[in-house]
Amino acid sequence: MITRKSAAEIARMRRAGRVVADVLALVEEELRPGVSTARLDALAEAYIRKAGATPSFKGYHGYPSSLCISIDREVVHGIPGDRVVREGQVVSVDAGAILDGWHGDAARTFVVGDAPPAVRDLVEATRRALDAGIAAAVPGNRVWDVSAAVEDVALGGGYGVVRPYVGHGIGTAMHEEPQVPNYRTKTRGIELAPGICLAIEPMFTLGSADVETRQDGWTVVTRDGSIAAHWEDSIAVTEQGPEVLTRP
Repeated sequence: MITRKSAAEIARMRRAGRVVADVLALVEEELRPGVSTARLDALAEAYIRKAGATPSFKGYHGYPSSLCISIDREVVHGIPGDRVVREGQVVSVDAGAILDGWHGDAARTFVVGDAPPAVRDLVEATRRALDAGIAAAVPGNRVWDVSAAVEDVALGGGYGVVRPYVGHGIGTAMHEEPQVPNYRTKTRGIELAPGICLAIEPMFTLGSADVETRQDGWTVVTRDGSIAAHWEDSIAVTEQGPEVLTRP
């Protein structure tokens, strides 16, 4: 069921989204060679709880942490732990928070230190694809238009588009209808209208788009070992255009 949020409800989602934006900014400040992913997760959880919110991810279907931290060939759902970040790595950080019953959800991909131009281009293209998808989320367009805008950026750069994992509606649940693919589908999906809230999240790779899940049951990796990038924002469709809820 697709639910349209009122202005008051979007305002509450904006507050949750701000917590997520601040958490991602905090992680970016702390992200450097030698830092453990467990420390980043602990800092994020402490910030979320101090803000009066709770982590969306911790305990969700048994997920053990407050952040998803995915490195290099890992696409999504990497579990923080003892491993430390190294120079030149690509680190994708997905964060979620629940505040007063409403969710915010966003992800950023960071390059730690120096990396080959092709890797930096991938990360930048995935960010641009997110912005393109957001720009297409206007009243009268359909989900297909958002998906097409994202896919066009990938096609222009020759990147793989991960297909099993897609964007989604968001509100009082982290995952609501509709699904928001990062590629064109046979059906055009629902018509977008003011009050519809979406989490748009392109995931691109430098090689094949084929992925598999590691034995931990969570971490999704590229089958060919190619580098992946993941960007996400929660947005509200409004009469004035899309409003991003998870940026400062």
